[in-house]
Amino acid sequence: MPAVKALLPTVSALLFSVAILITGNGLQWTLIPVRASLELFDPLEIGLLGSSYYLGFALGCLLGGHVIQRVGHIRAFTALTAVASTVVMIHALTSSPAVWWGLRAVTGFCFAGLYLVIESWLNERASNDNRGMVMGIYTMINLSVTIVGQMMLALGNPADFLLFALASILISLAAVPVALTASRPPARLLQSRLRPVKLYSRSPVGVVGVLLAGVATGAFWSLGPAYVIAFGADTAEVAIFMSIAVLGGALVQWPLGRLSDRCDRRIVVLGLCGVGVLAALTLALINIEDRVAISVLVAAFGASALPLYAISAAHAFDHINAEDTVETSSGLLLANGLGAIAGPVAAASLMGPAGPGGLFLATAGAHLLLASFVSWRIRTSAPVPREERSEFNLATTAPTMVALTPEEKEIVD
Repeated sequence: MPAVKALLPTVSALLFSVAILITGNGLQWTLIPVRASLELFDPLEIGLLGSSYYLGFALGCLLGGHVIQRVGHIRAFTALTAVASTVVMIHALTSSPAVWWGLRAVTGFCFAGLYLVIESWLNERASNDNRGMVMGIYTMINLSVTIVGQMMLALGNPADFLLFALASILISLAAVPVALTASRPPARLLQSRLRPVKLYSRSPVGVVGVLLAGVATGAFWSLGPAYVIAFGADTAEVAIFMSIAVLGGALVQWPLGRLSDRCDRRIVVLGLCGVGVLAALTLALINIEDRVAISVLVAAFGASALPLYAISAAHAFDHINAEDTVETSSGLLLANGLGAIAGPVAAASLMGPAGPGGLFLATAGAHLLLASFVSWRIRTSAPVPREERSEFNLATTAPTMVALTPEEKEIVD
């Protein structure tokens, strides 16, 4: 703990920037699908907004490291926040779905680069003794301010300019603490080659788990606001609905991680899938008007869907050597991004014939597919012995940004 206290002042400016940045991003993540619904975008057009974001995000994972290589961490951070801030404002100037798709792709690219700067900086400052604690603090800041950003939707009318301006201001202000910090930025950033076939052969459940987690969460983030609006919710209720899901995931993330340290992680994944299927099917098929019941169900959905990435990733790390950590992180992130690209399109396609509940039919399908795959793997392969199992650690199981290149090399600031 003393080591963490000594470390925090050296990254306090960065963490302050993170809090401001993710607050703005949390606001725009909820605002944009709400505004799209008001502009009468159909479900597929709204779903493609999410898919476009994750496509840009995946490209940012691939190319963001080269931006940092050219200009350094601080300049990259300030440039990417400037672009991301500008893009938010452009949404308010046009109602063309095609333009919005392009804007969301640019936003995804920018945030991939921003997370790469943030998390490489934190990892460079942390040691093996305190990395889990540092990344745990970072993850809790991330989740907490996401809720704050979502609740800010109630401060204005999504049909007006105000909320777009507020999100843009927050993203712009995030550059100030980093630009003025006296702390030295990281001297280097490690990029990693990518060998997906090798990664899958080592941990099929890990790869399929993060892929289908991306399908479920990508669909929910992209179309959750449209789902609740279809039932007549106002902007405050939309914000509460989305925030409850995040809160549900945040509350169980660490306890479930610790539980998975003490048993076969695949059993934990299977349990999460079971809860996810039940919660999603209830939301999709049963007409529930009681607000408390809906809140409980969406909290259960968040508690099942949001930790899936972390537990699946931890299972993958149980099967690798220490020198393969960066490559494994990279491969899992890309698999998760690919799932998040497909998820909104699949859910939107179901929302056409099935109505708003099609969103949760899609997420239930993703959970059911994963449950079937994990059940098969449990029957056909032995669990990792407890003494060989890596400890659950948010430093390696949070969905962090790692650059991807054909060959491993160092980036020097």
